[in-house]
Parts: sequence; structure tokens; C-alpha cells
Amino acid sequence: MSLRETVLSVPPTQGDLHSEIMTLNMGPQHPSTHGVLQVRLKLDGETVIGLEPVVGFLHRGKEKHAEHLTYWQFMPMTDRLDYLAPLQNEIGYALAVEKLCGIEVPPRAQAIRCAIAEAMRITAHLVWFGTSALEVGAVTPFFLAFREREDLFDLIDELTGLRTNSEYIRFGGVACDLSPDLARRFKAFADRMPACVDEYELLLTGNRIWYDRARGIGILTPDHAIALGLTGPNLRAAGMPHDLRKSNPYSGYDKYQFEIPVGTVGDVYDRYLVRMEEMRQSARIISQAIESLPEGEFIARDYRYVLPPKDKVFSSMEELIYQFKIVTDMRPPVGEVYVGIEAGKGELGYYVVSDGGPHPFRTHVRAPSFINIQALESVCVGRPIADVVAIIGSIDFVMGECDR
Repeated sequence: MSLRETVLSVPPTQGDLHSEIMTLNMGPQHPSTHGVLQVRLKLDGETVIGLEPVVGFLHRGKEKHAEHLTYWQFMPMTDRLDYLAPLQNEIGYALAVEKLCGIEVPPRAQAIRCAIAEAMRITAHLVWFGTSALEVGAVTPFFLAFREREDLFDLIDELTGLRTNSEYIRFGGVACDLSPDLARRFKAFADRMPACVDEYELLLTGNRIWYDRARGIGILTPDHAIALGLTGPNLRAAGMPHDLRKSNPYSGYDKYQFEIPVGTVGDVYDRYLVRMEEMRQSARIISQAIESLPEGEFIARDYRYVLPPKDKVFSSMEELIYQFKIVTDMRPPVGEVYVGIEAGKGELGYYVVSDGGPHPFRTHVRAPSFINIQALESVCVGRPIADVVAIIGSIDFVMGECDR
């Protein structure tokens, strides 16, 4: 149970009302902390006068693991960062290593990556939408969100062979091609997704209870958001139209038409509206990527670093084994790179340093979840404790990524 400690902050003089300050632990078992997060609250009655997020309960040392694994071996471990959007993690890491090695990714593989990245954004936003609504008392949105998420997971499962932690991205491209039938079904999902978002909004956007629980609560101004290092939906909800897919396009995003939704107030309600519109825009990108899917290779044929595809013919088994060993023991040139992508929770960046050996000399992940948690104290202080749950949900983070 939660630890309670009470002190009298005002000396008990005649005629004074005694004020009591209570220290309350929310979590790490609390269902509304979106993972193994502890929040130490200082309360004056029901008003929050202090908040300290305590992280590290899920720490797994992924970045240190990378120093003792080959570049290929670390790829599956990226899935376990933001496990709600695992393939976005893989894409970010692959882009960093490809930049380090000078690998050119074929246009078809880039289009498939874009479609998959936006599918991951939708799955992550659906979990955010369903759980955030559930935590303030709206039950139906949770079931509707997971209805679409299950449909999308069926497609991901068929493409990659796994529903979660799919390990589908490869240096130089993707593990396998997107079949015409599966491409048609992905596009069908993308075409109907905006109508599903409309259905979600019918439940919440004009709902008086949701409006009162979200409007004017947890306000982040543009200057405040920038000072905290926030990116992604939290920054855009504060009114800053910053999106790496537009400002620093990668994987062919500059070829697609989509809008960047921005807020005006920067409160819980704006963060909700921005993410709802982002799901519509992600569906729009998927539809365009599938429609204009280029012909050609789904993975580069750079056999210094890229595993040979199935149709590659070797003269002998010894040659195949030799080639496999060269790739899996890849040794990029000496150097350092940083690549950031627009993940569902903000800028997800990979900083990789190579000393020319088979293992990264250093690997650092700029995890947006870790940075998002910084905003909790400043936006919760002065609010009732009931608002803390709504604010935590609106900030959106996953502790697997925070405690990497």
C-alpha cells in the first residue's frame, strides 16, 4: 500500500487552521502510471504542491549491451524499447548504421519502411487513446481502440511472423517483400482508419465530462516545452509545428502529402486532439506508400554489410558460409553518427560510435519517453490529485523506453 506521512506545516496557534502536507507514493504498481513508474506526490489536501518521478525500476542496460554485441545482434534488442511501436525503433537504429556504413536503401524498401512506421504510430496511439480514456472513466474507447489494433496486428503478424517485437527491419532494407495481397489489405485498413477515428471522437471530443477533465489542464507553453526538450505530439500540441518527417525527411517521407496537426493551448485536450489527427495522417501516408510502391529490390545488395537475399546463388556452401560470416561480423568504418526519426512519442535518436571493430564502441538512445517524464512536475503542481492521472496519460511514455 502507499506510504503516508503527515506533518503539521503551521504551528498550532490559537485561531489558525492547521494545514497538513501528505507525501503519497503513486506506483510503481499503480495502473495509471503507464508502466513501472513511481511518482512521489506532496499534497496539501487534494492539491499537488510537489511531484518527483522515480524511474529505473525497469532498467535493463540496453546501451551497455550494445557494446558487447555485434551490430546485427543488437537489432532485436531495439524492439524492447518502446514495445508499443517496435519497428520504429528498428528503423531508427538501421538508419544510423546505414549512415555509418554508407548503405543505400532501395526505394521499394524505403516505401515499405514508411508504411510500417506509420502502422506502428497508429498502434501506439491506439493504446494511448484507449488507456488514457479508461483511466478517467471512459470504458468504451478502450474496446474500440483495441478492435482496430487487433486488425492491424493480424497484418503485422502475417508480414513479419510475429505480433510484437517483430524484428523485420534489416540493414539495407527489410526482411521480406510485401506481397500484392498483403499490400491491398494494408491499404484497405488505412482507407477505413479515418472513419474509425471519427467514431472515437464521437465518444470523447464533444463529451462534457472528457472536456472538463482535459481542457485547461496540464498546460505546456511552446517555450516551456522547448526548454524541457519535448518533441513529437507534446511539442506540437503546444503550438510548434515541428516534425522530423517534414524538417529532416528520411526514408522518402518527402514524397508523401500529409499535414502536421498543432494545438493552440498545449493542455491535455490539445494533446488528445493532435494524436487523434495524427492517426488520420498516418493512415493517409500508408495509403500513399502502398499506392506508389516502387518496383525493385526490397533489400540492398551491398554484401559487405547486408545479408544476401534468398535468390542469391553461391557456387558452394563454403562461399555461402564465408559471406554470412563477413556480414554478421560487419566492421563499419571508424566514425560517429546520429540519426533521429519522428517516433510516436517524439524524436527517437540513435548515436552510434564505431572504432572499426565488430561491436559499437558506444551506443546512446535519445528516448522520448525519458524526456517526456520531465514535464510531469511542472504541469501537475497546483492541480488537484485527480488531474495527475489525466496528465500522465496525455504526456504518453513507455517505461521500457525510459529505463532502457
